[in-house]
Amino acid sequence: MEFVESDDGSPFRRPPALDDRIWRHPSEVGSEAGVAPGGPRLVPQHTVWLIAVAAALGASVLSTGLLISMGAVRTGTHEATRTAATLPGPPATAVEPFVAIAERVRPAITQIKVTRGAERGSGSGVVFREDGHVLTNAHVIDGATSIQVALSSGRELSGRVVGSDPVTDTAVVKIDGGPFTVAELGTAADLKVGQAAIAIGSPLALVGGPSVTAGVVSALHRSVKTRADTYLFDMIQTDAPISPGSSGGALVDGKGRIIAVTTAIAVSEVGAEGLGFATPIDVARSIGDELITTGKATHAWIGIEGRDLDGAVAHDLSLDGGVMVSAVRADEPAATAGVAARDVILSVDGRPVLTMGALVVILRAHRPGDVVTIDVLRDRQRLSRAVILAERPADP
Repeated sequence: MEFVESDDGSPFRRPPALDDRIWRHPSEVGSEAGVAPGGPRLVPQHTVWLIAVAAALGASVLSTGLLISMGAVRTGTHEATRTAATLPGPPATAVEPFVAIAERVRPAITQIKVTRGAERGSGSGVVFREDGHVLTNAHVIDGATSIQVALSSGRELSGRVVGSDPVTDTAVVKIDGGPFTVAELGTAADLKVGQAAIAIGSPLALVGGPSVTAGVVSALHRSVKTRADTYLFDMIQTDAPISPGSSGGALVDGKGRIIAVTTAIAVSEVGAEGLGFATPIDVARSIGDELITTGKATHAWIGIEGRDLDGAVAHDLSLDGGVMVSAVRADEPAATAGVAARDVILSVDGRPVLTMGALVVILRAHRPGDVVTIDVLRDRQRLSRAVILAERPADP
């Protein structure tokens, strides 16, 4: 490359011709690759590219460092943006099942408006027969002088009480017309703690159709004390929000099947605790069918008063649990069979009885007149007693 003089007399380099070897790939020249004949060794093209890339990266790092030092870039924001850009979003199927469940179940959920003299109240109900039979809670319709049932469409119909069972807090209301949209009834027999639970009801007497809330099955086999100082046994606990007015609504599983009828919420001096309780659909459906057929529900009865065995006593007796008999009603089945106060009930027909709730649930599977074998522990000796079950009195 030659030097020439400029107009002002200073030397400068003449640009190389376009066909100079510096513009060619080393394979195009006959001399050693990358070396011009008689000239200095030329830098290979791929090395030039590496140098350029390295320089660009260095400049980028320097610029980023400056931006961070000035507070123009937040690393957390930058990382979140990168992640959102590179990771796919949640698939549509993660949301759609809840929409499909709501669309399928909501038409079967009603609002039940109750008048008690000058007072008015409301609850919810589940249409479980096409002819207009609606499952709800006994406390929703207790003392009602008139009932109006509002369908999810907003249409209102007069309703009448078919029957009520305070023991399970279950009732059936009938509306005329139809056929009505019914909900698919499932079972609570195979529920697992942690599985999805969707509550659908009509809270706070709000207009516009049923509300949908979601959560999980929080616990099973709960015993819940009511305001009337009675107990509801074998209840399903959920964290799906259940507000006043939702009583009698549906608790639905992840496949859109009704697994329970929402019944109660946990309340303390500071208000709702975020826990709801529901009657297993197996119990509610069985009682509902019986109320429709006979107008009343019957329950098997052994005629005792009892409580869960104290933990310290259970440990002393080497037991996992049991029911301590605190009193035996005279002339009732247990007394006739020789069961006595202070006996510990261990099993019924070979099924373990660990709590009072478990005893009630086992007896629900029987009818008055059935004979069951009850194993008890008395003075550390195991005894068996054959008990002929009776019908539970209306006011035990």
